[in-house]
Amino acid sequence: MGYDRTVSVKGSFEQVQSEVRDALAEQGFGVLTEIDVQATLKAKLGHDMEPYLILGACNPPLAHQALETDRSIGLLLPCNVVVRADGDQVVVQAVDPGTMVTLTGLDAMAPVAREATLRLDAALASLKGTDTENHAQTEH
Repeated sequence: MGYDRTVSVKGSFEQVQSEVRDALAEQGFGVLTEIDVQATLKAKLGHDMEPYLILGACNPPLAHQALETDRSIGLLLPCNVVVRADGDQVVVQAVDPGTMVTLTGLDAMAPVAREATLRLDAALASLKGTDTENHAQTEH
């Protein structure tokens, strides 16, 4: 089962992660949390790796709808968005909101998942330098 929406973007890591934040904001998502995996693994384990950020993005109206349907859905919120270096490109991945429906089995979650998917896909598609030939979105 696929669980991601993914695009590859040409540009520097710093430029792309900034564009991701802007694209999410344009779609009504705020970044509530940020985990710098590269820095954390270096500090805690002495491990070197490529730049890798996990952004916890939240669209309050959609989160509210999801929570009204199932209070336990908070286990899957906020939506995680990964920005990671991959050679000369930056990969941007968002968790597929359809997983909320699949994991919970609640049909009432489907409208929230559809709207979140539309907004996340719009954010990913708006990134400058998106490599459309390698634009792979997992469909559910």
